[in-house]
Amino acid sequence: MKASDIVRSLRGHDAGGLFFILDIDGEYVILADGRRRRVETPKRKKRKHVEFVASPDARAAGKIRAGEKVTNNELRRALADFALRCADPADPGAEPGGESV
Repeated sequence: MKASDIVRSLRGHDAGGLFFILDIDGEYVILADGRRRRVETPKRKKRKHVEFVASPDARAAGKIRAGEKVTNNELRRALADFALRCADPADPGAEPGGESV
């Protein structure tokens, strides 16, 4: 895992949520999703409590890698676009909008 990767939380009240890694601090990762965990107040979580999902090519990921300031709106959009691309159309319980019934 590295800064700008998308990870899924495995533990805690945010379990199942997608986040961008903003930074890595030893055995901890610094996470934000732009909604529940904003860039101004990121979540510090142990590496073992997250799983790697993807290394996106989104603009937000590029800004994180370059050390530039990223906005909450950019994180939200990038995560929403990623979730839409990864929705499984073969899922029998899926609605056309990607939401399950």
